[in-house]
Amino acid sequence: MSESRKPYPSDVSDDEWALVVPYLTLLPENVGQRSYPLREVFNRLRYIVKTGAAWRWMPNDLPPWEIVYQQAQRWLRAGCFEALAEDLRALLRLSAGHAAQPRTTIIDSRTLRSTPESGARAGYDGAKRKKRSKLHLAVDMLGHILALHVTPASVGDRDAIGQMAKDIQAATDESVEIAFVDQGYTGERAAAAASAHGIELSVVKLPQAKRGFVLLPRRWVVERTFAWATRFRRLARDYERCASTLVDIHLIAFVCIMLKNAVQLHADS
Repeated sequence: MSESRKPYPSDVSDDEWALVVPYLTLLPENVGQRSYPLREVFNRLRYIVKTGAAWRWMPNDLPPWEIVYQQAQRWLRAGCFEALAEDLRALLRLSAGHAAQPRTTIIDSRTLRSTPESGARAGYDGAKRKKRSKLHLAVDMLGHILALHVTPASVGDRDAIGQMAKDIQAATDESVEIAFVDQGYTGERAAAAASAHGIELSVVKLPQAKRGFVLLPRRWVVERTFAWATRFRRLARDYERCASTLVDIHLIAFVCIMLKNAVQLHADS
């Protein structure tokens, strides 16, 4: 952190930066064209995701927004955050006594209210009666991200399961065998789409005598991950013009969560 500015709650800690810097250093630290430290650029990116601020509305004591935006695009194009998420997930799984790659996953979706920026690609959500985007998420049994996919809210869960299964296997070296899903994924078409990628769908159903809130076995894990995401204000609505940008912002947020957990794990050991 620069000595000339006050710290922000979203700033990366020394331990977190020690973990993340090898993934984000695409060029040597002392290259001539670098005007701002990488740590400060990463701090501003975290600030945007955490607070939900617009790119151009950042505090003046952080690097200019265009510098941060351009560097973030370089990181994303190079797959830095995907590699970081994969390694952090493996580290956290091994520390919890699990294999590095999961055999099971949990899949669910949530809708995000559209904004003027995202309204052109939003779809009508019949349940909420509003135009929205839908985020499809797959996590392991500890709640760590495996795959993300964004569609208009008018796209059903069954229609997206094929792409989700493909992305899950690509992220886990085809280790996943079973996916726990809710009743929105029932039917032969959904089962066949997942089976084409070597994944069997296991539908977790509500008890027949439901009364009030019921905690479903295994399914609560992905709901907890969605709750983690709500702590990042940029993810409260779909503020992005492109669906790929919404995926990228979620990925950065989940990397921040796993990074914090990894540092806490090291401190407790």
